[in-house]
Amino acid sequence: MQINTTINDHRIAKLAAFAIALHMLEAVIPSPLPGVKPGIANIVTLYVLFKYDFASAAWVSILRVFASSLLLGQFLSPTFILSLAGALLSLGVLWICMHLPRKYFGAVSLSILAAFAHIAGQLMIVRLWLIPHTSIAYLIPIFALAALFFGVINGLITHQLLNSSLETKLENKTDSASSTAT
Repeated sequence: MQINTTINDHRIAKLAAFAIALHMLEAVIPSPLPGVKPGIANIVTLYVLFKYDFASAAWVSILRVFASSLLLGQFLSPTFILSLAGALLSLGVLWICMHLPRKYFGAVSLSILAAFAHIAGQLMIVRLWLIPHTSIAYLIPIFALAALFFGVINGLITHQLLNSSLETKLENKTDSASSTAT
């Protein structure tokens, strides 16, 4: 049996591996509050969304959740379910935003919306499954502030990465145009 792969498959695998590495790095950083993490692996997902397409970003995100949970020994645990719920709701919000006028949704705004969706997905699972009590609502402001803060930071990093990538492309085109002119 032979599996035929495309260049896109290889690109997704490389980007997912990078997102997994960032997630693993983040897993060893102590958190001041349980459940509050910067979500630096989501920078890769946003980058892929803007650079390529939604399907590639979804593959990177879902592969990261599954592979990271396997590597951390959390597969099918509550942590995995929380991570998967957050990722799926974030992807849902990103998919909706991709069908709205692009001029209103840049890297920072999408990062903030995805961060809010991620934490909303996690809090819904906590409320419905783990702690079925209304006191979970008291945590919403804390997690919302964390989502806003880290959403802005990750969005700014993504924006910078996209701009530096664009500048590199423009420089390469300029260099190749000047070399063909001489």
